Amino acid sequence: MPRRPPPDSGFAEFVWIWTRRNRQTMPAVHLRIARWLRDRMRAGDTRLLLMAFRGCGKSTIIGLFCAWLLSRDPSLRILVLAADQALAIKMVSAVRRIIERHPLCAHLIPDGGEPWAADRFGVTRPGAPRDPSMMAQGIVGNFTGSRADVIICDDVEVPNTADTQDKRAALRERLAETEFVLTPGGTILFIGTPHGAETIYADGEAGFLGGYARLVVPLLDARGRSAWPERFDAETIAKLRRRVGPRKFARQMQLVAEAEEAARLDPALMVRYREVPELREANGTAQLWLGRRRMVSGAAWWDPAFGRPGKGDHSVLAALFADDAGDRFLQRVAYLTVDPAAAPDPATQQCRLVARIADELAIPVVFVETNGIGRFLPDLLRQVAAELGVAFAVREQASSRRKEERILAAFDPVLAAKRLHAHDSVFATSFAAEMAAWRPGAAGLKDDALDAVAGVLLAEPARLPRRSLPARPPPWRGAATLPPRPAS
Repeated sequence: MPRRPPPDSGFAEFVWIWTRRNRQTMPAVHLRIARWLRDRMRAGDTRLLLMAFRGCGKSTIIGLFCAWLLSRDPSLRILVLAADQALAIKMVSAVRRIIERHPLCAHLIPDGGEPWAADRFGVTRPGAPRDPSMMAQGIVGNFTGSRADVIICDDVEVPNTADTQDKRAALRERLAETEFVLTPGGTILFIGTPHGAETIYADGEAGFLGGYARLVVPLLDARGRSAWPERFDAETIAKLRRRVGPRKFARQMQLVAEAEEAARLDPALMVRYREVPELREANGTAQLWLGRRRMVSGAAWWDPAFGRPGKGDHSVLAALFADDAGDRFLQRVAYLTVDPAAAPDPATQQCRLVARIADELAIPVVFVETNGIGRFLPDLLRQVAAELGVAFAVREQASSRRKEERILAAFDPVLAAKRLHAHDSVFATSFAAEMAAWRPGAAGLKDDALDAVAGVLLAEPARLPRRSLPARPPPWRGAATLPPRPAS
């Protein structure tokens, strides 16, 4: 005898049963989303947009929504589109697990003959349909030959699909194809967070999703109250804001699509200091101090150029330390220049300057950006350091992120939290003026030092050893025994 479906239940009740079965509670923000989805279905809305803060659990709720839709109508075909195939598969796999375990979905589990894979599955349904009940596809994949009654666009806008004008145009073109995949009267639901001022989620009739019924759930409401206080209390929110910076917090948690062009780097937000690094020995351990603060890690970043005075890009070395509290200390910004007519060659001249600065400041590791002319420099720097008798690790680093994005990601959190300190010597260079003049995307501005400092802020600094040392301690950095950098 075929299994009968259970009596129809509302979506909020469906979610409540699931949370109880998993010994969880249903937060108010999930109930709000569930009721909105229920109301939109009752109203017959077929173009929906859910924008909710990161960590809200929106993908979990939408997975339950898909399972609920299938429990009510097993003949539905649902297509999940995401920025990449893996993310789409994650959603489909989650729905499959819900169907296997939810008591109101028992009638959907097939006895055989239907696909039951991670990226697609079919439930018990009438007839012999060609398309699976649910299928995952990356936005750049070939989904145009499919047919769907419901399309879920889950985080299709991410940096990899929207960080340039060409990518944003390509994303819109691919999303326009969904209208030809959708059956007449079908539903399209977008869920996500904005990643720039030109987001596909922009409000207004003229926007890409103009006319869509939308629910926008920021983490904090107009009175500063948390949408999920049990998970995001005031202390957690404050720490998150400090870690990611106000700009990223506004986009990802408050859903404000601020233009990058509005970003500013204010040098007045750096905390000025005058102390110089001092090596001390305590209980057989070498320690590095800046005034009364002990440093626990340090690194330098070299963004190389030809180093010709007054010509082309600057070759810049930025050296930085950090303490246990997470404060960063920008000890040196060195604009490296050489004499092309002098011996040795310009590359060796620059390597000698880098090695001497690293030795002077007891830097444990120097990152060399290998984009452009820097490809052959790491080996040369190691050779020069050995000739000069200076011990530090050299790590090659290729930068793949856009420069503007990298600079903002590095500076925004530490400036907002007043955790970036800069030595007097840094203010004696043109670095502060470079900061004040910088605007994302502006042409003709110098940003070589900004790029180098951003590199060292984002790099993984070398942690300083806390082990006991022999009677004559080596430098605090212990560069000869630095562990290999873990895979990213």
